Amino acid sequence: MINQDDGPRRGLLLGNSLEPAELAHAHHEALLVLRSTIETAHIDAYSDAAWPQEVMAFYERALSMGWDAVVRGARSAKDDPGMGIDIDVRDDAQFEVLLALAPYTIHAEGWRGGQLVFSASDTGTALWVAVTQQQEAELLSRLVAHGIPPTAFIADPK
Repeated sequence: MINQDDGPRRGLLLGNSLEPAELAHAHHEALLVLRSTIETAHIDAYSDAAWPQEVMAFYERALSMGWDAVVRGARSAKDDPGMGIDIDVRDDAQFEVLLALAPYTIHAEGWRGGQLVFSASDTGTALWVAVTQQQEAELLSRLVAHGIPPTAFIADPK
C-alpha cells in the first residue's frame, strides 16, 4: 500500500477570494489532510485582529502550553511564551489548538523531514501547503464538501 504522505509534493497557495468562514474551513481541511504528514508544528498565540469568541478557550490553552514549556525548561524564560509554541499533532488536544487558532494567527507552521508543508500567516489570509497528488485531491474534495470551489487554491509559482 502506498502512503499518501510519500511522493512528490507541490505547493499550493490559498487565493484571496474567500469569505472569513471559508478561510477557516480551508485552514482546517488543509490541516486535517496534512496531519499524518506533519512531524513538528508551531503556532504563535498572536493575531492582528481580535480572537473570535469561539476560539478563546484554545487561545488560553496555547498560552498555557507556552508557559508550561518555560516551566519545564523546554524554553528560555527570556523567550516570549506566546511565540513558536510547539504543537504535537499526534496529541488530539494539542492538534485541536492548532486547528482552532491557525485561521486567525499571525503564524503557524508544520514541518516534515526538515521541509515546510504547512504555513498559515497574516491572521488567516495567507495559507500555503505542500501536498502530494493524493493529498491535493483529498483537500479539494473536502473543500467542495463545504461549498468552497476547488479553485480556492492555486499552484505556487515558485
